[in-house]
Amino acid sequence: MKLNAIIVEDEQTSRDILKNYLNKYCPNVTILGEAANIDEALILIRHNNLDLVFLDVEMPYGNAFDLLDKVGDVDFETIFVTAYNHYAIDALNAHASYYLMKPISIDELIKAVDYVTEIKTKENALQDQVLVPKTNGVDGKITIPQLDGFEVLNTSDILYCKADDNYTEIYLNNNRKKLVSKTLKYFEEALNGSSFARVHKSYLVNVNEVVKYVKGKGGSVVLSNGKEIMVSASKKANLLSFFK
Repeated sequence: MKLNAIIVEDEQTSRDILKNYLNKYCPNVTILGEAANIDEALILIRHNNLDLVFLDVEMPYGNAFDLLDKVGDVDFETIFVTAYNHYAIDALNAHASYYLMKPISIDELIKAVDYVTEIKTKENALQDQVLVPKTNGVDGKITIPQLDGFEVLNTSDILYCKADDNYTEIYLNNNRKKLVSKTLKYFEEALNGSSFARVHKSYLVNVNEVVKYVKGKGGSVVLSNGKEIMVSASKKANLLSFFK
């Protein structure tokens, strides 16, 4: 698993050593930037989607804990890198993933990165599962993953879903639309058992919103908002089975 990271360290030599170690021994870590002080670090944190921050404790005009206070809700993991062991308790209270002492041990660095990788892998697996309605424990709901969490939708509000390469456009009542970085196949499986039918390679429709079927080899359906969608011949039987 790839980890997007930054290095926050006031000493250039220390940054270079850590960066070289990471490039050589931890190839799954991508360094997106470096910061020598709190202000530079805040800019990097606010402009990047980070998985990990390597964080020195003592810096000019503040320390690592001042930085974390300014960030507020932290959605990345932190690995403290410091020459001082008396900050360990404070780091633990700040929910640090790992505490590395300088000079950096390569073995300890690898162990720290492996630990964060395991944490993020489990988080991503859980986020993937949360989309499936059966895991929500709430009937008639589906969750749409977002950068800061997820949005809950009523499945009854969905008119149809349209494939857009590896994305899906979800069309809702009241002319709303959501673009989600999941395939249409993913939504077809997630909504399995609900009133949704795959009518075309590019379309999944809420059959409760179908107001008319037009005959043809595959035919077409008209939805409650007036949208007409072609039905593939191979999908026709499945669609009509909802109306028996």
